[in-house]
Amino acid sequence: MGIRITPSILNADLADLKHEIARIPSADLIHLDVMDNRFVPNLTFGLPMVESIRASTDQMLDIHLMIAEVDRWAPGYAEAGAESVTFHVEASDAPVRLARELRKLGSRASMALRPATPIEPYADLLPELDMILLMTVEPGFGGQSFLDVVLPKLRRTRALLDAHGGDIWLQVDGGISESTIERCVDAGADTFVAGSAVFSAADPDAMVRSLKAQAEAAGGR
Repeated sequence: MGIRITPSILNADLADLKHEIARIPSADLIHLDVMDNRFVPNLTFGLPMVESIRASTDQMLDIHLMIAEVDRWAPGYAEAGAESVTFHVEASDAPVRLARELRKLGSRASMALRPATPIEPYADLLPELDMILLMTVEPGFGGQSFLDVVLPKLRRTRALLDAHGGDIWLQVDGGISESTIERCVDAGADTFVAGSAVFSAADPDAMVRSLKAQAEAAGGR
């Protein structure tokens, strides 16, 4: 199982993102949290910022859209050159159509679920997706504590993905650190969003490498 670490810049210095992103060359993707103060009670940044980041780095961008009217706005992020675009199924009226449009535009299509949203009703959507993101905190703010009640859903999701076959990544987002990442690996995750753990470290890139090594060791047990 391939392991990927995708640091969230929500916990970085937003006034100097080019430098902050350059500090984590070992990151597999850069995770960008787009919030609109409607779907979640927080406001971050939108498409113009993502376009600016795209122009300043060659690292792969992993966009997490926590926004209302996601069917309308998500394709613009794929058009801007993001390698992966995640939409919340709770915000989408037409998730199959949206996933297909994202893929047509050259992006990986990813679907996110809040902690209380079950995976089972969406099992038939798996052929349309390249990644499933399970929130392990309530979306909206960085620095929250990991919700271990999501672990059973993570295991059920991994079972669905294994039964489906193919190469669909299983990402977790929220409270990921050295103390929680192994539990997520054991439950089946292979892609990890880490914000506070990375950017609060004295050496953010060393933390990225450490988390990846820890997850790879746990996956090899």
